[in-house]
Amino acid sequence: MIALEKRPQPSRLWRAATPLLAVALTMLAGGVMFAALGADPVEAIRVIFWDPLFDPDFAAYSRPQLLVKAGPLILIAIGLAIGFRSGVWNIGAEGQYIMGAICGAGAALALYPAETRAILPLAVLAGALGGWAWGMIPALLKVRFGTNEILVSLMLVYVAESILASVSSGLLQNPEGMGFPGSRNLAQWDAAANRELIAGTGMHWGVLTAFVAVIAAYVLMSRHILGFQLRLSGEAPRAARFAGVVPGRVVVICFAISGALAGMAGFFEVAGPAGQISIDFGSFYGFTAIIVAFLGRLHPVGILLAGLLMALTYIGGELAQLMLGLPAAAIQLFQGMLLFFLLATDVFVNYRLRLGRREAA
Repeated sequence: MIALEKRPQPSRLWRAATPLLAVALTMLAGGVMFAALGADPVEAIRVIFWDPLFDPDFAAYSRPQLLVKAGPLILIAIGLAIGFRSGVWNIGAEGQYIMGAICGAGAALALYPAETRAILPLAVLAGALGGWAWGMIPALLKVRFGTNEILVSLMLVYVAESILASVSSGLLQNPEGMGFPGSRNLAQWDAAANRELIAGTGMHWGVLTAFVAVIAAYVLMSRHILGFQLRLSGEAPRAARFAGVVPGRVVVICFAISGALAGMAGFFEVAGPAGQISIDFGSFYGFTAIIVAFLGRLHPVGILLAGLLMALTYIGGELAQLMLGLPAAAIQLFQGMLLFFLLATDVFVNYRLRLGRREAA
């Protein structure tokens, strides 16, 4: 008989090894899936993980895109990880990301066509406030009425998508766009454009903000009393209450941080790579960031590395669709396998397999 036995202490070895094991198992299972779709599995894995970085035909374009894709994932995942470590489950970062983009773009377009350096920071602040306000809805409902923050934050994603569709064809629609849904192109407006800071690197203000968020989150969670209180709330809620930590305050703080970071990520994306508010602006970064947060072990440095890895699967996945004809759904499933295998192998952090005979009744 095979049974799971509780470990006296969580295994540090398994805790460090499970992300690597999850990536390896994802490659194996993904290879089987790609073979079932008629593609060479070895070639598919090579195209996804190797060619974007080292193939001379693609690397010149793909390497800068690595930071472009990783920036919003890291920024959103940092905010989510702070909440997850505190026992606060914000699953609606996609909605906060969309609302941040809408509010930031709306604030900038309200000043069009002015040319002043103040527009970009004001729009970033508006984006952060938009994400923060959207995150406060599930937070306050949780504190006041005891609602489930997972369900409320998730349902608000679909509300945000409806608002996005509405403003794309209404409030923020480009009056010179001949009736097509979508706002003016912010990336072509110097005052509001989130341009590349160092040519050929993909480094823009959103990526720089993500790196700052990694450092700030590390200091907060490991060197600040507030970080200690947040971690204590997640690891030992009863002990946290005895220590004077107010659970409602923790919920509000976590949603405020994650909502604001997701909102900023939304504006940086709409003012840079995306360029405009459109019906299909939502890119599922908010959901993918959940995978990044857990793959990075809810640690800022781990999230930085996991964000780069997930960005690589985005770029390599697009390349595999182009070169091998793989469907986009297969690439999305391949990315989802990372979280599945990470959660599956995570069992061995707290449990170990025990072999023995079944005892007689």
